[in-house]
Amino acid sequence: MEHLRTQLKNIDGKGYKAYKQLEGCYHFQTYSLTIDHVQGDPFAQPSRLSILVSNEDALLAPELFTSKVRRVAAEDFLARAVATAIKKHAKGDRGIGKSGEIRIETSGQQVLVRNSLLIEAGSIEARITIGLPAAGRTILAKEAEDIFFIELPNIIAQGLFFSNLDQSRFKIHVESVEDQDYLRKQLLQNKLSAFVADNALLPRQSGIDDRPLQKNVIPFLSPESLACSFTLPNRGKIRGMGIPCGVTLIVGGGFHGKSTLLHALERGVYNHIPGDGRELVVSDRTAVKVRAEDNRSITNINISPFIDHLPFARDTNCFSTENGSGSTSQAANIIEALEDEATLLLIDEDTSASNFMIRDQRMQQLVTNAKEPITPFLHRVQEIHTTLGVSSIIVMGGSGDYFEVSDTVIMLDSYTALDVTLKAHALVDEKSIQKTQSSLASLLKHQVRRPNIEQLNPARGRKAVSIDAKSKITLLYGHHDIDLSKVEQLIDIGQTRSIGLLIYFYATNYASSTNSLNAGLKMALAAVEEKGLDMLSIWKTGTLALPRLHEVAAAINRIRGK
Repeated sequence: MEHLRTQLKNIDGKGYKAYKQLEGCYHFQTYSLTIDHVQGDPFAQPSRLSILVSNEDALLAPELFTSKVRRVAAEDFLARAVATAIKKHAKGDRGIGKSGEIRIETSGQQVLVRNSLLIEAGSIEARITIGLPAAGRTILAKEAEDIFFIELPNIIAQGLFFSNLDQSRFKIHVESVEDQDYLRKQLLQNKLSAFVADNALLPRQSGIDDRPLQKNVIPFLSPESLACSFTLPNRGKIRGMGIPCGVTLIVGGGFHGKSTLLHALERGVYNHIPGDGRELVVSDRTAVKVRAEDNRSITNINISPFIDHLPFARDTNCFSTENGSGSTSQAANIIEALEDEATLLLIDEDTSASNFMIRDQRMQQLVTNAKEPITPFLHRVQEIHTTLGVSSIIVMGGSGDYFEVSDTVIMLDSYTALDVTLKAHALVDEKSIQKTQSSLASLLKHQVRRPNIEQLNPARGRKAVSIDAKSKITLLYGHHDIDLSKVEQLIDIGQTRSIGLLIYFYATNYASSTNSLNAGLKMALAAVEEKGLDMLSIWKTGTLALPRLHEVAAAINRIRGK
């Protein structure tokens, strides 16, 4: 500890690069501080530090991390506690650039597997970044000393020591996450694709603010006909709406809550923090939101189950394009989701290609099937369930033709859910849809397809490995700028960073030894889940979060020129 103070005094007023002398480990009374990497100048990415606290000092209650799901929840709570302590104790601006900035990576409303805070055998490790202070490029040692000896000790004490934490909130946080994980695992054995608890609060503050809306919110209430109950390990018995496996329509007038419900189901693949309102809204963990995606790159996808006999005899069994249309991109997105072993598709009419979703009777009479290469999703959605075991939940406000292929129809009326299945089925005209399944290409759940390994080379210029997440939706991988803006269940830039590293890990270790993208990515993710996110990076960082297989595959599938 005193060695660090001496080091700071010795470099006071020197050029910024003298901060490099601080790299190393320092022992304080109740924790160890390691300066893993020092930034090159005040405007560069902040310096990386790790803090190790023995549990003999932190005194975390062992029952808070007795299982993997509890440990992830406890890590999430502690990271948020450190972030709160930073806001309280860090002065912030202490010079130019990032001087004085202290930060730990945390999640938003969801609980993700991260590497910013790790509970391991007998210890807690927090990984933070600090902008070392400077005036111009001259070291401000006194300002740095205040950070290391005043601000940081307070942050560590308030964020990592059990006696200073809100222990009741800690317990609730861990138990809530455990309950959500347990509930999600009950879906399949109860033949459900999703569940929405009574009193769930679904509306968000805005399209860019995922926090719950505070005013004029109608709590969710299940229709009696769809109600079911579960007994959770901690909360006990709950009641809510079970959405059965099969084809489910969500209908209703505009602005009555259809898309709000679907959005909650999209995020239902993740656990949520207490107070989010969607803690007990869970979906099959493999659920994939599918949409049209104009101009996306498509490579070697068999879209013939939906699009065939194109003009000029263009092959759709191994279809590629640099600029997919709305219909071809949506077809590719569905085939890729099936390839990723999704068992639930989530679709919103508003973000779909209309000619992919439906062709009404009059249009079929004018443009016969022989002249139309697109087979609407309408004609295959029920087959996808009965043949492949893949359910669909579809927001549909403009076409009653889907009533005929639906198993369940839920109406949202002023955010109130109603089961209108019988009423919808009573409106069906048996001759309303021309069924053509017998002449359609077969649906395949498992395509044997893998990317061109050469295109997964991360080199750029003089860098052998150039991987950088510029934002949650933009990944730079070698010479490729990958657009993830339409991958709607990607929720955190930490996941995007991990996706880039996972692509490289997959390309290096599994791409040439497995016969499909899915098989290789499953092996890569299994290794990461077993050994931790740290195995992906040669540097110690706290900036990674675990993505799902689908989002990693989606990034690879969007590399242009594969």
